[in-house]
Amino acid sequence: MKKITAFYLTGCPYCANAKKALKDLIAENPEYGKVEIDWIEETQHPDLVAGHQYYYDPSMFDGFHKLYEAQPGESFEETKANVRRVLDYALKY
Repeated sequence: MKKITAFYLTGCPYCANAKKALKDLIAENPEYGKVEIDWIEETQHPDLVAGHQYYYDPSMFDGFHKLYEAQPGESFEETKANVRRVLDYALKY
């Protein structure tokens, strides 16, 4: 199983959606709760952000491989689908 690194910003509505989507998905499928996600607030840990290529938050990575990057205007359902895809990836490998 892969460990996921997720970058976020405090107060970011898309980041809040991703965290809510994660809670919803774990409630729907407890297997998702086994995936380890390291949530990193990017302004507090710029050293951990270094080398990761992204522009928008939240962004989720396997190492330096970007799995998901939110997009402006993304709906909650789109966010949830993307977080599900990341969780499925993590469980698969």
